[in-house]
Amino acid sequence: MTTLKVIEVMTESEKSWEDAAQRAVNQAAETVRNIRSIYIQDMEAKVKNNKITEYRINAKISFVLD
Repeated sequence: MTTLKVIEVMTESEKSWEDAAQRAVNQAAETVRNIRSIYIQDMEAKVKNNKITEYRINAKISFVLD
């Protein structure tokens, strides 16, 4: 039987939501192994002078426990 654990992370990027998602995975990988998936729960963007300046996500990352 495989046991998964889910953590919730929030991160941001000046490039894109995809980059923010990759940053979330990279950040989680610093402390956990065996990451299986990322579920993007919420996305938002910060706007300044009618331009998007930051892409933000709230994500759930699942990984297999040893």
